[in-house]
Amino acid sequence: MPARATRLLLPLALAAMLSWVSGCQSTYQVKIDAISKPGVAGAQSYRIRYKNGSIPGEESLREKEAADFVRTALSGKGFYEAPNAAAADLVIEIDFGIEKPRTKMEDNSVPIYAQVGGGIRYETVPVTTSDGRTALRTVAVHQPPRTELVGYQNMAVPVTTYEKYLNLKARENKAREEGAPPTEVWNVRVSSVDESDDLRKYLPILASASIDYIGVDSTSQQTVKVRDGDSGVSFVRKGL
Repeated sequence: MPARATRLLLPLALAAMLSWVSGCQSTYQVKIDAISKPGVAGAQSYRIRYKNGSIPGEESLREKEAADFVRTALSGKGFYEAPNAAAADLVIEIDFGIEKPRTKMEDNSVPIYAQVGGGIRYETVPVTTSDGRTALRTVAVHQPPRTELVGYQNMAVPVTTYEKYLNLKARENKAREEGAPPTEVWNVRVSSVDESDDLRKYLPILASASIDYIGVDSTSQQTVKVRDGDSGVSFVRKGL
């Protein structure tokens, strides 16, 4: 092949390969609810708190991993972790997990298979007799049945889904009047519902989806599509 033709084909082959890889990436539907309190500005430093009461430094491996994803997501909006609790503008509470599974019946087209063929057929074959002559003999040939797709049937089948969620809640790190809780500055909840119960796989997906909504009021629930290969997901997985 001429060198010029090879140079022309290489970009086409590369484009086809990239298109194929892109098509193989998983896409996730992520729901986002975000609220923000107006008038609270300049709060950029924070300390992490876990909703279940764990203390940073004594958290579980899963909590530590989730916090690392959150820290990276926060850095994408200019937030940074304060050196100590007293120096922090905000306390950011992390809550994540899987809601109870939900099962519902869905109509699905189910393939129907059947065994066809098989049985016995008879063939006349030449055989050699004891005296060396050739004679014809009828013998039985057993044919095994084969399985074939014969059609489809609509059936109601149970489908179990799991809601994986990540909730970030930021409060002012300063005392208020006695008995009054700290002022909530912003709150972001991201979730994804499908048949997977692999929370660890979804944490970087959820954290990356939260980045554009940290400190923002979404006014209503938003639904976005997130792919494995998105730059935001790669950014969160890479970490600080």
